[in-house]
Amino acid sequence: MKRHIAAAAALSSLAFLAAPAATASTAADNPYQRGPAPTTASVEAARGSYAVSQTGVSSLAVTGFGGGTIYYPTSTSDGTFGAVVISPGFTAYESSIAWLGPRLASQGFVVFTIDTLTTLDQPDSRGRQLLAALDYLTQRSSVRDRVDASRLGVMGHSMGGGGTLEAAKSRPSLKAAIPLTGWNTDKTWPEISTPTLIVGADGDTIAPVATHSEPFYESLPASLDKAYLELNGATHFTPNSSNTTIAKYSISWLKRFIDDDTRYDQFLCPLPRPSLTIEEYRGTCPLGS
Repeated sequence: MKRHIAAAAALSSLAFLAAPAATASTAADNPYQRGPAPTTASVEAARGSYAVSQTGVSSLAVTGFGGGTIYYPTSTSDGTFGAVVISPGFTAYESSIAWLGPRLASQGFVVFTIDTLTTLDQPDSRGRQLLAALDYLTQRSSVRDRVDASRLGVMGHSMGGGGTLEAAKSRPSLKAAIPLTGWNTDKTWPEISTPTLIVGADGDTIAPVATHSEPFYESLPASLDKAYLELNGATHFTPNSSNTTIAKYSISWLKRFIDDDTRYDQFLCPLPRPSLTIEEYRGTCPLGS
């Protein structure tokens, strides 16, 4: 397949306050719907419609993971929000995936980017830590009243992506999972029942798609809502910098399966075509069937 030149991704700004808070209408037939009707521009924007606040969580105040930062919509007028916890990869810190915090939160999620207990933790440990962080977020954190504990997801980069699969396998109640250039010695995941978006990179030499992301995707149950996004002109470390393609499809996946918001189906079905930033996209359409 013809390769294209990937668009350069700018590093995320540290100015976390987004555009003015949304006057989001909650559809009568979907109490979880948050924010205005989406457009291509809105899902590709550096910030969504919600202003975002953040709070740090010390590693000394928690058990089972290494602390982190919680990003959340400042407004309380729309009620509770779904939530997602994100793990960094091998030898990496929370800072490596911090750009996703305000970007996702401004679209109407509570987002917890975490540090792991040690930078050398393996995927199975990172999976347990993702779940420990979700439990802290929903039960003990200062923003627990803003979170709908029945609508949770997990994400992670590299070994954190492998941990994302481990967490989804261990806790079937999760609504969404997104491994980003995931790495795991386990290549088959037929036990997973959580809607899963696998993100790989065509130039990944650490977790090559042929031995990681592709077999992960192919091993997921055929009956599952699943998708495989292979980034074009990308490397294993592309998820460590602000990236519009990763954000667009992550937002759409989280909205569709954490918020049950079918307004985002338009970005996932029909399947996206190869482009300057997409090498390949596979998936199950229609969603939720």
